[in-house]
Amino acid sequence: MRVIFAGTPEFAAVALARIHAAGHAVPLVLTQPDRPAGRGMKLQASSVKQLALAHGMPVAQPRSLRLDGKFPDEALVAQQSIQAAQADVMVVAAYGLILPQWVLDLPRLGCLNIHASLLPRWRGAAPIHRAIEAGDAQTGVTIMQMDAGLDTGAMLLTRTVPIAPDDTTASLHDRLADLGGELIVQALVHAQTGALQPVPQPEVGVTYAHKIDKAEAALDWTQAAEVLARRVRAFNPFPGATGGVGGDVVKLWQAHQQTRAHSAKPGTVLSADEHGVCIACGQDVLCVTQLQRAGGKRLSAADFLHGFALKPGQCLDAVVT
Repeated sequence: MRVIFAGTPEFAAVALARIHAAGHAVPLVLTQPDRPAGRGMKLQASSVKQLALAHGMPVAQPRSLRLDGKFPDEALVAQQSIQAAQADVMVVAAYGLILPQWVLDLPRLGCLNIHASLLPRWRGAAPIHRAIEAGDAQTGVTIMQMDAGLDTGAMLLTRTVPIAPDDTTASLHDRLADLGGELIVQALVHAQTGALQPVPQPEVGVTYAHKIDKAEAALDWTQAAEVLARRVRAFNPFPGATGGVGGDVVKLWQAHQQTRAHSAKPGTVLSADEHGVCIACGQDVLCVTQLQRAGGKRLSAADFLHGFALKPGQCLDAVVT
């Protein structure tokens, strides 16, 4: 099949690699414009662009696809490129731009989306983060026929994945990316034979995975340790949960709940040794086992404490980097 691919981050690049390996022609790849990144803030191509160029796939990077939007000239050029590609289908994965109706209507088989949740739960931008943060026992991947709504289209294929107690967004992302690549290749096979059977999403159980804001990184120590442990895992690798000690910002990368009573003020360090930094919460205790100072590396609690004095009685503040 002739497949236009639209995506930007590593999650999408995994799917593009699988589509290419399956032998489908990719006459056009759409991805977000290069963005400043790293300490030098140099322009960096997206993971999808890097993969596409490595395999000789044509790449377009319009800032918008809306012909009546801020960048109509770029949208018009993109429209001409999409038309010229004469694609059977467009595959979309974490692209980052809204597809107007003219895009949805152009490919013969429409647009298929790879979404990292079990729809209709966690429609929106951050389904992996929100599933972990909410304490969901499972998640998965849905291949969806796109329509004009926000992740509201009919479901074509789904696969469930358990969320492990120690899963972070990083670890769960990698499993779901692999699964998304596998499922989209299956969907393309079924699309060729007309075997896809769209199932409308149920009206009950809809939740929205709002985009992660850096302000969410600051832990509120009045919350229960169970809630904070999930947030630490959900915000790994971005934006990283934070606490402040005496003006220093500390990122907290790994932590678990300890079920035990205390009478300390939330945020108070109860103990700090090679086993972890134990912090009083609104309920129970959060034991942090991997930490990072600003400008430093992620370290185990034992190594971190060699260079940063955290003592029982100190109190952590809620801070955002």
